[in-house]
Amino acid sequence: MLTILGERQRFCDRQSRRSFLKIGGLALGGLSLPQILRAQDESGSSGAHKSVIMIFLSGGPPHQDMVDLKPDAPAEFRGEFNPIRTRVPGIQICEHMPRLAADMDRFAIIRSVVGSEGHHDAFQCMTGRTHARQPAGGWPSFGSTVSRLQGATHPAVPPFVGLSPRMRSRTWADVGQPGFLGLAHAAFKPNADGMADMTLRGSVARLGDRRELLTGFDRIRRDVEAGSDSLQSADRYTRQALTMLTSSRVAEALDVSREDCRLRDRYGRGSSEPAGYGDAGPLLNDYFLTARRLIEAGVRVVTLAYGRWDWHGRPHGTNFENARHHLPMLDLGLTTLLDDLRERGLDRDTSVIVWGEFGRTPRINREGGRDHWPAVSCAILAGGGMRTGQVIGSTNRLAEHARDRPVHFQEIFATLYHNLGIDVNRATVTDFTGRPQYLVDNNAQPLRELI
Repeated sequence: MLTILGERQRFCDRQSRRSFLKIGGLALGGLSLPQILRAQDESGSSGAHKSVIMIFLSGGPPHQDMVDLKPDAPAEFRGEFNPIRTRVPGIQICEHMPRLAADMDRFAIIRSVVGSEGHHDAFQCMTGRTHARQPAGGWPSFGSTVSRLQGATHPAVPPFVGLSPRMRSRTWADVGQPGFLGLAHAAFKPNADGMADMTLRGSVARLGDRRELLTGFDRIRRDVEAGSDSLQSADRYTRQALTMLTSSRVAEALDVSREDCRLRDRYGRGSSEPAGYGDAGPLLNDYFLTARRLIEAGVRVVTLAYGRWDWHGRPHGTNFENARHHLPMLDLGLTTLLDDLRERGLDRDTSVIVWGEFGRTPRINREGGRDHWPAVSCAILAGGGMRTGQVIGSTNRLAEHARDRPVHFQEIFATLYHNLGIDVNRATVTDFTGRPQYLVDNNAQPLRELI
């Protein structure tokens, strides 16, 4: 705990006290930031900066109204939308995603994702695993596993950031838990309870002059940079903690107001209000821009929840009314993200995945909605040096089941690990009992179509 002392001040009880601020700094579950950094260091030196942006569509997006339309199916199945041609001959997607259609050569669509356990939460998209038969402590998320295996790219930058805010439906706000890897590999969560991680704690109101606070903070930063005797004698993890806390690297990455307004407009901005009827995350395209800024700053894995896709029907709008609002925003934000990554030379090193916990029922219900459908769902991937401009897998004529090339969650995770340079056939993480655990189950391998 770092303390910044202020000048003596006189209070109404006539006692003179020195005001102070304390920097707790990324304290999670009783662990101080130096302890967290020490635990992260055990993973060894960091490798090349490959990265992943995972966009979770909270609630389960309708696969047959996005990327697997069935125009020849009966009306109660096919829905209200029409397919349009894309840049890649033979591939069609929804008319409300025209930008993705125009850029189809940069995306890969999986129409046959299987293996969902049907839980209405982000767990399987964050871990690749099911809730059943978890080891003590629980399965670690993808971001936490990458943190453990590859560590940070820079002392001032956490390897794993979760952008999802607090939500009334907490299972959708899950950015990915560290499980048995421990809190040392938890996500930094600037939009939720982790905002305190970057906050000077204490009696700010008692400081008569905020400039004095800034002066004190700048002095600490100069000491860190100059390597003062007191800091040189400190534990190196404490010094690394001070580097992270006093660096502006992450704070600047999170500040999208630093970007040109025209770029924010290109992304579509969006709203910070909860989508749907208030229990999910916002439809906020600034998140996409923030993810790119974090990757550029050195973060390895960024997860975020986008919108509310649980569209059962009235009184909260039909599946199609909601889709007419959500799909164009996703279309704009996602394609602009790919443009932005390419313009900065980050596209080949940054994998992007968009998916939800399951698909939606083939038959439209009486309220104009589609209900939960774990049998099959979809995913959209881009970047990371993957072979794009293709569709993998298919469903039957009513989009009920995978017809050919079923793709399991585990295969997708194996692909993402591969893109980061992690060999799922060799890499393991150790659980609470000291037993090494492979990163995926059932000998799942990276998708041969993509690598």
